[in-house]
Amino acid sequence: MLPATVDQLIEQLGLQPHPEGGYYREVFRSAANVEHPDDAAERSACTSIYFLLEAGDFSAFHRVKSDEVWSLYAGGPLELHLIHQHGEYECRRLALDLGAGFQPQTTVPANSLQAARPAPNTPWVLCGCVVAPGFDFADFSMPSREDLVLSFPESGDIIRQLTRVA
Repeated sequence: MLPATVDQLIEQLGLQPHPEGGYYREVFRSAANVEHPDDAAERSACTSIYFLLEAGDFSAFHRVKSDEVWSLYAGGPLELHLIHQHGEYECRRLALDLGAGFQPQTTVPANSLQAARPAPNTPWVLCGCVVAPGFDFADFSMPSREDLVLSFPESGDIIRQLTRVA
């Protein structure tokens, strides 16, 4: 059974604030190493985290140099907003309501911009994120709102919603 409050969930899972928003804790880092295909830097083969967002918070637009698999564990639905490398915008919703056509898992392609937030009227969302090759903050970037709007003006509204003013 899940804890009664978000604060209890944060405490019991040992989560800490994430730079992009929300809370996280790394739960796995592979001992095996691989060369990252972008730059041959050595990385863990795979990493995984718990990631929690509560109502009113969001994961700001950011980019990871590896594929990232998002899985919904509890709460939700989650809105996952993507801007792919050629500028195409897409919103995916993760939910446990399979009968309504939702899925509990999706993959964000490497180098796509991604941002996430709980869907309206959702108090919180607990997800797992698996990155392969494994996550390293050297492979993470969070472009400014201004740079993103200049690069993707057709997605300006969602960019303004899911970025923070520096």
